[in-house]
Amino acid sequence: MPKRILQGTVTSDQNAQTVTVLVERRFTHPVLKKTIRKSKKYRAHDENNQYKVGDAVRIQECAPKSKTKRWEVITA
Repeated sequence: MPKRILQGTVTSDQNAQTVTVLVERRFTHPVLKKTIRKSKKYRAHDENNQYKVGDAVRIQECAPKSKTKRWEVITA
């Protein structure tokens, strides 16, 4: 099964080798026909601590690295 790739913005880089990425998705409401924005935060593995708050990054699914980390940063 292919690994999912998401694009988002780094909102926190305070933990060692970890960044929090905010991923926003837009969709049309089925009844109201209005565009809705929903967002979700993912914790991703950042091996060299090279990404800072505000960076646009792409993250990919991976095997669990810790209790909360299931994603890794693949590129900025």
